[in-house]
Amino acid sequence: MTAKTIMIQGTTSDAGKSALATGLCRLLARRGVKVAPFKPQNMALNSAVTADGGEIGRSQAVQALACGVEPHTDMNPVLLKPNSHTGSQVIIQGRAIGNMEARGYHGYKPIAMKAVLESHARLAEQYQCIVAEGAGSPAEINLRDGDIANMGFAEAVDCPVILVADIERGGVFAHLAGTLALLSESERARVVGLVINRFRGDPSLLKTGVDWLEQHTGKPVLGVLPYLYDLHLEAEDSMGLDKPGAARQQPHRFRPAAPAPAGGVHPGARRPAHPAGRPDRAARQQERAGGPSLAARAGLGGGDTPPPALWRQGAGHLRRPADAGKKAA
Repeated sequence: MTAKTIMIQGTTSDAGKSALATGLCRLLARRGVKVAPFKPQNMALNSAVTADGGEIGRSQAVQALACGVEPHTDMNPVLLKPNSHTGSQVIIQGRAIGNMEARGYHGYKPIAMKAVLESHARLAEQYQCIVAEGAGSPAEINLRDGDIANMGFAEAVDCPVILVADIERGGVFAHLAGTLALLSESERARVVGLVINRFRGDPSLLKTGVDWLEQHTGKPVLGVLPYLYDLHLEAEDSMGLDKPGAARQQPHRFRPAAPAPAGGVHPGARRPAHPAGRPDRAARQQERAGGPSLAARAGLGGGDTPPPALWRQGAGHLRRPADAGKKAA
């Protein structure tokens, strides 16, 4: 196996792939390694615009910031933006090529994989290390044929895989053991370790489970990551939205509001501050009641010079950067 690329795969959607990949990107960058993020295939409506005008998933834009590099379309060569229950807009290396139904895209996968491998090869020439992120789970039996997003890519570039699972949802041991059981022999051999994400409580109480998992699977548990309440990374799919109890889990809540052009307001949004940055009486009352007060203060409508586009898109999602002179998280 080559040490050039390491891939983070998850047992489910929202298992913690993006968070772990972002953390590894930041860690390697701080150690002086020239590192870049990569996600072969992404399905998300949330996208970021690169310097050359292309679209990539927002997680890869944030991960690029963690690496200290500019986001590039090669970092997410295939982006699928769903527009129906069975179809998506297909974006290849940052450019939309049209809409496809799921069955039609299945036949297009060999062409998409060619773009994936081309983008990865270009990054491999420029960087010392690539932190790749999978999508969903590698054990989706119906998606194994022609897979681009997970083990299909890992096998094609011959890279090691770390498998992460979310203990917050419950069933973490079944998720990890079951996922490994459904992989092929060569794919299982590719998994170099396991990570348990979002653990709350006394870590010593997990020891018997970790010991069983290592004995049963033959794979080391590389780490148990704590539940991070104030970590706000871009969610790649709906599994990251409206989690039960999310309001209770985040003690510091706020309701931001961005002023809309010509006074328009999205039907799902609370009343924003005045478009010119001058809150009216209702807005002042709302602020005193704990309503949105960030629009004018953040320079979203008060005439302040807006931050660079890249910073607006992702830098606010990086948690307590130590290299900004603050205590490391």
